Order: sequence, then C-alpha cells, then structure tokens
Amino acid sequence: MKKYKYSSYDIADIGDYLKVFACTAVMSQPIMSLIINLPQSQQTQVGFGILYNLVKYTAPAFIFGILYTTIRTSDLNGHFSYFKHLQKNWSNLFVPTIWWTLIYLLGMPWLQQGNKFNSFGTFCWQFINGNAAPHLWYNTMMLQFIILMPFFWLISRYVRNNIKRGFAVAIVTLILYLSWLAFYDYYVFHGVHQNDWYLLDRVFISFFIYAVFGGLAWQFRSYFNEFITKFWWLIVVIFILCFIWTNYELSQFGYPLNFYNAPYYKPSMTFYCLAVICLIAAFCLYQVRKRQINSLKIFHFLAIYAYRAYLPNVFWNQLIWHGLTMQYHAKFHPFLTLFGCWLLTWILSFSSAYLLHMWWTKVKKIVSKNTHLYI
Repeated sequence: MKKYKYSSYDIADIGDYLKVFACTAVMSQPIMSLIINLPQSQQTQVGFGILYNLVKYTAPAFIFGILYTTIRTSDLNGHFSYFKHLQKNWSNLFVPTIWWTLIYLLGMPWLQQGNKFNSFGTFCWQFINGNAAPHLWYNTMMLQFIILMPFFWLISRYVRNNIKRGFAVAIVTLILYLSWLAFYDYYVFHGVHQNDWYLLDRVFISFFIYAVFGGLAWQFRSYFNEFITKFWWLIVVIFILCFIWTNYELSQFGYPLNFYNAPYYKPSMTFYCLAVICLIAAFCLYQVRKRQINSLKIFHFLAIYAYRAYLPNVFWNQLIWHGLTMQYHAKFHPFLTLFGCWLLTWILSFSSAYLLHMWWTKVKKIVSKNTHLYI
C-alpha cells in the first residue's frame, strides 16, 4: 500500500480530526440532559431530540480515531511495542482518568450513576465501572481498547494490503456486530435484563466494529481515501437517510423525551456513525490536499488534549450550570443556554487540560532534577 502522497498528512491525520470533532460534540450531551430534565414544551423536546441524535457519533468516532492513529504510527515505525504503548498511555490516559474519577467521586458525589457508594468496596466498584459521573462510562470502555491494542494490531498485520483478507475481516466484523446489536436490543434495551445488564454498554464488544474499521481504514488507505473523496456526496445521502431513521425511531417512544431511547446500539445509529466518520475523514483529506497547514496544526494540537479535555467537561459544566444559575435561563431560552454552556465548557475544558499538562510536566522535571542531584 503506497504512502499517502501529501506531506501535510504527516502534520495531522484522520484520527486527529475525529478526536477533536468527537470531543467537541460530546460536551453538549450532558448539558442537553440537564436542560431536557426541566419542564420544556414538546416543540423544544423535538428540537433537543434532533440535536442529540446529530451529535450521537462521539464514542464511535473517538474509538475509530484512536485505532487509526495508533495503527498508522505503529505501522510506519514497522513494529508495535506493547510496553511502550502502555507506558505512553499510562501518563496520557490512565493517570488523568484516575485523578478525575477521584475528583468526581469525592467532590461531586451527586453525579454518580446507579447506586451511590456507601463503603470502601462500593467506592472501588463505582471507581472502575464508570458510574462516578455521567460521562465516565466511556472511559471504562475506551481504556479496554488501549489494553487490547495488540489484538487489533494482529488483525492489522493479518490483512496487511491483502484486499481479500480485508474484505473478509470487514464482513465478519459487521455480521458479528449486527448479531450483538440484535442480542442487546432483545435482552437489554427495554428487555428483561435492562436493569441488571446495563453495564454491557461499556464493554468493548459494544464498539469493536469501529476499532476494526479504524485499523482497516489505514491499511487500505488508498482505497478508503479515494472512495470518501470521490463519493462524499453519496455519504451525505446516507448520512441524511440514517439521521432521519434515528429521529423517527426516537419519536416512536413519545414524550416526555428520554435520551435513553437514543442509544448507540442500533443498526440505524451504527450506519449513521460510520457515515459521520467518513464525512469527517473526507474533510480532513480536503484540508490535507489544499495544504491548509494552520488548520492541520490546530487540529493536531487539540487532538493531543482531546481526551484530557473530555474528562473535566462535566466538572466545568456543573460549575457553570450552578454558578451562573443556568437552570433559570434554560426555562426561557433553552437553546441559547445550551450553546452558551457548551462554548464555556469547551474553552474551560481544553484550557484546563493544557494548563494541567504544562504544570505536571514542570513538576516532573523539577522532581527528576532534584532526584538526580540527590543521587
């Protein structure tokens, strides 16, 4: 498989764009939940349902982006070092997750999902299962892909540039995933195990299709890039049809609106997410071809801090919501409140992620220097 011919692709890749779009979009979801839980007209609920479905691509896009970039960088290096992979992600992903989970559990315990902790054992359970805050279920799920990265690397090595193997892996993955969705829909989503099997939504299998397809998108980049560049208009049509499909399904549950009825685990949402991923990828490739260097640098910079900005977004959202009494404004101007809180949350989340990273880097240098002098 030949290398992509534009040197500007080395500045930022598809994975960077997916991470930034996903992180930006996902920050709106907790805010929508706060606003929709207030008494709202049916017209407002319809609008929020449409907006919620519009940004309901975030977890798949982030998983696709992480696998795409990881496989790309490992492939270009010629080998995959699991130890270095874990070492890098321990400081970039696991450590921030540990600190922010503690902050939510100890500083904002009212944000817990499910049962609240009342002992050391239940505290530990809330810590690892993603129930410490509304958005931390995703961290529990995503970190599984970091741990299981060798499995996806082996799949990537298996297909290489063999189109027959790649096509076979894609078809098998799709069949297995659609089978999982059928199982989830029957037993969990409004099924007999809705309450006791709800943690299945954060097991890696619920998102593995996006990981496999992310690796395949890199391995067959000449085909993938050419297709989404040439047939972007067809992807737009698929995007619109799937968007209508998801909104129709949500409307069938009636009102008051409940975002639980708009899960990722449906064929409609799966194809919608894949369409969005392809459109974001096409946008990235457009900027690569046009050599829009400044834009590429901005996306790459933001992508570095995307995960670390995602972690505190509910923290800042809560401070904004309660500190500025947004619940009062949301009753009269729900959409303006949404976009105002969204913008402030985005700015504070990325700013804090960057500043904390800079501070922690300096602390480690000082500690390392003093330790070296002492030795």
